[in-house]
Amino acid sequence: MPVIVDVQIACDGDVPNNEQFQQWVEAALQAVDEACELSIRLVESEESAELNSSYRGKIGSTNVLSFPFDSPVPMEPRLLGDLIICRPKVEAEAKEQGKLLHHHWAHLVVHGCLHLLGYDHIEDDEAEVMEELEKQVLQTLDIDNPYQEEMQS
Repeated sequence: MPVIVDVQIACDGDVPNNEQFQQWVEAALQAVDEACELSIRLVESEESAELNSSYRGKIGSTNVLSFPFDSPVPMEPRLLGDLIICRPKVEAEAKEQGKLLHHHWAHLVVHGCLHLLGYDHIEDDEAEVMEELEKQVLQTLDIDNPYQEEMQS
């Protein structure tokens, strides 16, 4: 299944390369049996906060925002939507949580892709399903369970 990943860099600082994003997206979308496309926009805190406020009614930046696209007509490739990832937030969280930065980037890409596929974590049972999928996908990338510390606390 071909996957087209459009990476837009609208931030300063170091970010993963296009090949890494491609690998993480493909791992997350293994179950999708059709050609698909999505955009990943890497932003600073200000843009993330603005979008978080406008679309979620929440104050401040957030690590990843997902904007699924649901076409009223079938399209090829299938447009999944957009992910907005806040570079400074990703870096701060990785440091705070004692995680490798590369692993945290991968986790947030996988997390966002699952949102684009319709998964959510509002209810506890939904969160359990989504977290289990994330762990399975990340394991294929040789990345440890990102919830491990939280589970031990």
